[in-house]
Amino acid sequence: MPSALITGATAGLGAAFARRLAADGFSLVLVARDEGRLSASAEELRLRYGVKVEVLSADLAAEEGLAAVERRLREGVDLLVNNAGFGHPGAFLDVPVADELRMLTVHCEAVLRLTLAALPAMRKRDRGAVVNVASVAAFFTRGTYSASKAWVVNFSESVAAELTGGRVRVMALCPGFVRTEFHDRASMDVSGIPGFLWLSADNVVNEAMRDLARGRRVSVPDIRYKVIVGVGRLVPRGLSGEISRRLGRRR
Repeated sequence: MPSALITGATAGLGAAFARRLAADGFSLVLVARDEGRLSASAEELRLRYGVKVEVLSADLAAEEGLAAVERRLREGVDLLVNNAGFGHPGAFLDVPVADELRMLTVHCEAVLRLTLAALPAMRKRDRGAVVNVASVAAFFTRGTYSASKAWVVNFSESVAAELTGGRVRVMALCPGFVRTEFHDRASMDVSGIPGFLWLSADNVVNEAMRDLARGRRVSVPDIRYKVIVGVGRLVPRGLSGEISRRLGRRR
């Protein structure tokens, strides 16, 4: 039975990955901070899909939590989904530096360290995959969040290039607006986002798994966001930043 470890596994895309992978017959290791939600999610998945589910309560912004997940990954998994992340409601100059550093730890340091912890066993078996959840924001300029997600994309593509020739894959997943708890937990007002731009978590995960099977290094789910990213790459960086700033101020 293949195994998968998912960070940020109790809500949103993490929970959608857990459902999809359990349905595909994976045994799961669920990682999140809330022990109560972890236990409830694990029990639901066991009952619904009949798979083995481990839970690992860990704060990926803390050294102790990161080290615990690294140790579990070194035991070996077939798929790592680095999904944990969060956003800030304020502009860069309004966010305390401690909060910004915590974001960089979760979005960048954790992704780097957990990927490095998982890959040696995968390379030894010549089998396995890492999905690093980034964002469409990676292709635009909007504060530390978009900068950290741009790092995730670049890092994932770089590692994937080094692994060419084997059967181990690394992919950055770049969704747009997804209906999850993400924006509520960050106290973000998204009332101005048009309804047609919202995606379902399950659809995003299904497309991500298809792209992973196809060997893609970057997955942008849904044709709407493929067009947005394509256009965004043609727009001068200065203009892109101004548009992002104005949209952010409106929201």
